[in-house]
Amino acid sequence: MEDDFLVFGKPNIEADEIKEVIDCLKSGWIGTGPRVKRFEEMFRDYKGAKYAAALNSCTAALHLSLVALGIGPGDEVIVPAMTFAATANAVIHAGAKPVLADVNRDSITIDPEDILRKITPKTKGVIPVHFAGRACRMDEIKEISDRYGIKIIEDSAHALETEYRGKKAGTIGEIGCFSFYATKNVMTGEGGMVITDNGEYARKIKVMSLHGMSSDAWERSESGEIKGYEVVYPGYKYNMTDLQASLGIHQLPRIEKYHARRSRIWEMYDEAFKDMPLFIPAAEEPGTRHGRHLYTVMLDTARSPVTREAFLEELKARKIGAGVHYLAVHLHKYYRDTFGFKRGDFPNAEWISDRTVSLPLSPALTDSNVQSVISAVRDILKASS
Repeated sequence: MEDDFLVFGKPNIEADEIKEVIDCLKSGWIGTGPRVKRFEEMFRDYKGAKYAAALNSCTAALHLSLVALGIGPGDEVIVPAMTFAATANAVIHAGAKPVLADVNRDSITIDPEDILRKITPKTKGVIPVHFAGRACRMDEIKEISDRYGIKIIEDSAHALETEYRGKKAGTIGEIGCFSFYATKNVMTGEGGMVITDNGEYARKIKVMSLHGMSSDAWERSESGEIKGYEVVYPGYKYNMTDLQASLGIHQLPRIEKYHARRSRIWEMYDEAFKDMPLFIPAAEEPGTRHGRHLYTVMLDTARSPVTREAFLEELKARKIGAGVHYLAVHLHKYYRDTFGFKRGDFPNAEWISDRTVSLPLSPALTDSNVQSVISAVRDILKASS
């Protein structure tokens, strides 16, 4: 057993980030400034996109992407039933209606065939979620998009390193949205990013992210001119700060090093759990690269000696943090009450929702930490192995 509680999703913070935060504080430029601009440029180049805009969350990125695409009241946007609720919430923020589609049980990604079933004359967009780092079937989704004139916003909150047939996640649709929340593969505490090759979308998102002002304080300062600004849109307060970017500009260059470590932990888990009453993650599909964000297992309830809830409690008792990703969107009270969803509407999402457990996966984990997780899981489930 661990001496200290093993926090799920513990970030790996190194000396460079700490120094950068201190330097940022000493500089006096704490809000949106030069470090945000640098992080945007670094991320844009990493993804091979033309434009990038740093924001305070992936939720903000999704919301502004919808607004930039002109999606609003009277429109429908198809989203997966298995995702964090923010994916669907953002559609509501934009004034549109989220229409849920079921997912594939093995991949936990949106089912293109169910997308087709959910298209109506009101459908203006689809938000595929690259779940846990696994790419959606983007060739099929892109074909549907082209056929019906539907815009694609890629929810790539889990998919910084993810690739699909030679293309990086977030570069396949009109806009890609990313998260740098504390548990993400690159983290800024809270934070998000939009990438796109469309200059008009990028301009709109940038302006809307900071009250609709025609220029931000750093842009005005950098120009060397004394000038004001105009509010050209009733915008939002969605900007990233330099304090946040101080972390990202040092985390991003280590992304491959971190990915390699998470991949090694992934292999250790796969080997350790293959004889357990668990459904371990499906193998990486040919022509894709898995982002290795969440190691999500499904409890084989027919063989397990404990329920999923008891399994989580037993892990906690052994000082192992775990996550549930996620309660299916349609099972949340708001979505049940507002849209009339009920159990049985999305069978695959429900199957996953009832069984899913995410185990610790972070480059901050030592081999000893990983062995503690393995020992705890095997001990809890040994009665049926």
